[in-house]
Amino acid sequence: MEKGTRHRNNTEKKDPGGSESEASPESGSRGGGVALKKEIGLVSACGIIVGNIIGSGIFVSPKGVLENAGSVGLALIVWIVTGLITAVGALCYAELGVTIPKSGGDYSYVKDIFGGLAGFLRLWIAVLVIYPTNQAVIALTFSNYVLQPLFPTCFPPESGLRLLAAICLLLLTWVNCSSVRWATRVQDVFTAGKLLALALIIIMGAVQIGKGEYFWLEPKNAFENFQKPDIGLIALAFLQGSFAYGGWNFLNYVTEELVDPYKNLPRAIFISIPLVTFVYVFANVAYVTAMSPQELLASNAVAVTFGEKLLGVMAWIMPISVALSTFGGVNGSLFTSSRLFFAGAREGHLPSVLAMIHVKRCTPIPALLFTCISTLLMLVTSDMYTLINYVGFINYLFYGVTVAGQIVLRWKKPDIPRPIKINLLFPIIYLLFWAFLLVFSLWSEPIVCGIGLAIMLTGVPVYFLGVYWQHKPKCFNDFIELLTLVSQKMCVVVYPEVEEASETEEMNENMDEQRKPIYQPTPTKDKDSVEPQS
Repeated sequence: MEKGTRHRNNTEKKDPGGSESEASPESGSRGGGVALKKEIGLVSACGIIVGNIIGSGIFVSPKGVLENAGSVGLALIVWIVTGLITAVGALCYAELGVTIPKSGGDYSYVKDIFGGLAGFLRLWIAVLVIYPTNQAVIALTFSNYVLQPLFPTCFPPESGLRLLAAICLLLLTWVNCSSVRWATRVQDVFTAGKLLALALIIIMGAVQIGKGEYFWLEPKNAFENFQKPDIGLIALAFLQGSFAYGGWNFLNYVTEELVDPYKNLPRAIFISIPLVTFVYVFANVAYVTAMSPQELLASNAVAVTFGEKLLGVMAWIMPISVALSTFGGVNGSLFTSSRLFFAGAREGHLPSVLAMIHVKRCTPIPALLFTCISTLLMLVTSDMYTLINYVGFINYLFYGVTVAGQIVLRWKKPDIPRPIKINLLFPIIYLLFWAFLLVFSLWSEPIVCGIGLAIMLTGVPVYFLGVYWQHKPKCFNDFIELLTLVSQKMCVVVYPEVEEASETEEMNENMDEQRKPIYQPTPTKDKDSVEPQS
C-alpha cells in the first residue's frame, strides 16, 4: 500500500514525467520545493472551527434532540451540557495539539501514543464512515433547504436531494483542488453568512419573548413530557447534540499549516467553542418561541418553518441563509478531511498517492478526489438521522480513546514540554460522560452501534495485510507503483518537500535537549509495535 513512500525523497522534486519541477515562491516552502502553505492565522483558524461546527447540525439536530429528550426543558439542558462537554474535550485536544504538533488530529495522537494499529483503525473508520457520512449529511441538508420551498406541501423527492447534493460536492471539490486561497475565502465568507443567519434567528426569538411568546420556556411547560422519559433515549439526544457540535477538533487536522500553532491553536479553541455554544442554545430558545414541540417535530426543515411563521413575505431569506450555511459546511469538511487522508498516506497507512500535492497549485488533489468519491458513495441513502447516529457513536468512541491517550501520555512522558497543561480532572470528566453515551447508545441502538463497530474491526486484517506485511510479492508492488505513477501523471502531483524537523526545532529552540517534544519527523514505515519517539 505504501511502498511508494520509500522513494519519496528521491521523487519529491520531480514532476510526473520525471523532469525537474520549477518550484515557485508561492509554494510556501523555505527550501523552494513544493509544499503545503503555512498561512492559517488566528482569524482563519476560528473560521475553520466555527465554519465546520455550524454546518447542518443546528438546522437538523433540534428535531432529533427534542424527539429523544421528550421535553423542551430537557432538550435545552442537553444543548448546554453538550456544549460544556465539547469545551472540556477541546481543552484536552488543545494540550495534545501543542504537545504533538502534527497534522492529522486524533489520528496522529492515537498512532503516536497507542501504536500503528490503533491509529490505523481511527483512520480506517474515518475513511469508511465518519467523514463521508458527515459530508453526505451536510450536503443532503443543503439540498433539503434549497428544494423545500419548491415542495411546500410535501418532502422533496429523494432523487432530487441526492442529485443536488452530488453537484454541491463536485463543485466544492473543484474549488479546493484549484486553490487553497479560494477554499479559505469560501470558508470565511460562508462562515460569516451562517453566523448572520443564526443571529437573525436569535434576534427574532428575542422579539418573540418581548411580545410574551414564551409559553414553552416557562418551567411548568418546558418540562412537560410528551413521551415517557428513557435514559437510553436521553443518551441518543446527547448523540444528536454532539453531531451538531461536530467539527470542534478539525483545526487539529491542519496543525502544520497553522501560523504559530502553540498560540493560535488554543486561542482559536477558546474563542470558537463558547461562541458556538451561545449561538446554539439561544437559537433553540428562539425556535420554541414560534413553534410548539409538535410543530417542530413535524418539520423536516426547522429553520424554514421558523421563518415562514415570523418573516411573512420575507420567509425566503431563511432557506437561502441555511443553504449557504450548509454549503460552507461542506467546503470546510472537504478541506479538513482531505488533510487527514493526506496525513494518513504520509504515514504509510493509505495509498502513497494521497500524500501528493499539485506541482503548481499546492493542493492535495488526490486526497480531495478520494474524499469526494467516498462521500458520493454515501449518498445512496438520504436517511440523515441514521447517518447522524453512525457518526455520533463512532466519533465519541475515538474521542474517548484520544482523551484517554492524553492521560497515558502524562504517565509515559511526564517531562515533555506542554505549553498548555490542563488539570487531569477535565479528561476524567470527559471520559465519564463518554462512557455514559457509549453504554446507553449501545443499549438503545445495538444494531446501529454494532454495525459501526463491525465496520471499524474490518480494518484489522487490512492493517496487517496492507501495512504490517512489508515483504509483499513483487508483482503486487509493481502494480501499486504503476497505479501510483498513472495517478500521479493524471493529477500532476508530486510528494511535498520534507522539512526535517526544522519547524519543531524553531518552536523549541529555547528548551533543554532532554525535554524535546514527542513530535518527530514522519516515518515512512510503521509497525504496530512502534513506540512514540522521544
